[in-house]
Amino acid sequence: MTLEEKAGLCSGADFWHLKGVERLGIPGVMVSDGPHGLRKQDQEADHLGINDSIKAVCFPAACATAASFDEALLERMGRALGEECRAEDVSVLLGPAVNIKRSPLCGRNFEYFSEDPYLAGKLAAAQVRGVQSWDVGTSVKHYAANNQEYRRMTCSSDMSERTLREIYLAPFETIVKEARPWTLMCSYNKINGVFASENPHTLTEILRDEWGFDGYVMSDWGAVNDRVKGLAAGLELEMPSSNGVRDAQIVAAVRGGTLDEAVLDKAVARILNIVFRYADVQHPEAKFDRAAHHALAAELEKECAVLLQNKGALPLARAAKIAYIGGFAEKPRYQGGGSSHINASAVT
Repeated sequence: MTLEEKAGLCSGADFWHLKGVERLGIPGVMVSDGPHGLRKQDQEADHLGINDSIKAVCFPAACATAASFDEALLERMGRALGEECRAEDVSVLLGPAVNIKRSPLCGRNFEYFSEDPYLAGKLAAAQVRGVQSWDVGTSVKHYAANNQEYRRMTCSSDMSERTLREIYLAPFETIVKEARPWTLMCSYNKINGVFASENPHTLTEILRDEWGFDGYVMSDWGAVNDRVKGLAAGLELEMPSSNGVRDAQIVAAVRGGTLDEAVLDKAVARILNIVFRYADVQHPEAKFDRAAHHALAAELEKECAVLLQNKGALPLARAAKIAYIGGFAEKPRYQGGGSSHINASAVT
């Protein structure tokens, strides 16, 4: 491969696709949101949930599935999502999200599992196994210590090494060791003053050298600060496309001697390993059966409901009169917004 081709593989072709190299038979593959449903966008692309995606099944969000305490449930949901990805030719599903819930003001709490690192890790690992059973990758996010949305592009999550490892890294460690996710997604924030996208301690020393992660790390959309520093630290793929700007920076750094080309080669190899892990396997039996998966989603949702104490409330009598009170009676809230917002094919 030419230097320019190698540098080019380290950033997206557009909003949702990785670059291919036609002359070498390297395909351009697609990635797509999200944790609890397939938010595949065919037309105008965005990462904020503003534009419509294809009609898809909305599965229970992580705030619900965490209340099931049921690994088998998450694996069933993952298998359904993996089959949908295969049917729609999506190589990596961007999820699950396992950041720790610290504040009720965090706008993405609905797609994070828990304030408990053990629970989050175990349930997410089950979901990853389910998705990847279809030879479709997952991208576990947001690595790491991304626990607020307020000023998430510039804030620094400062803590001791013990706190980092026992609370914020613990779910990722469980998933990497037990489910072997194909990819991870780095977060926007800094960790102890160093951007997550260029932090060698978390991206290389812990993730690869200690835990044995063998996939690639992609950036959250727009989370790259310094591309060359990031590549050297262990961030293989920048998303979305930089329109060639960051690729040129990598080429210049190699030619100028500030980046060892062996580092670039290693990053490209990691990306290609995952690309072909998807592309080399066919699953013609995969079907996106929206009706069947909607029925499955409803079945799973029932297992997520929690009754603290039954003082004669259940079972409901058929003749009982039931009142729904409040704004959600008219427009029920069954999912969150933003990058994981599903254009639901059906709502019960």
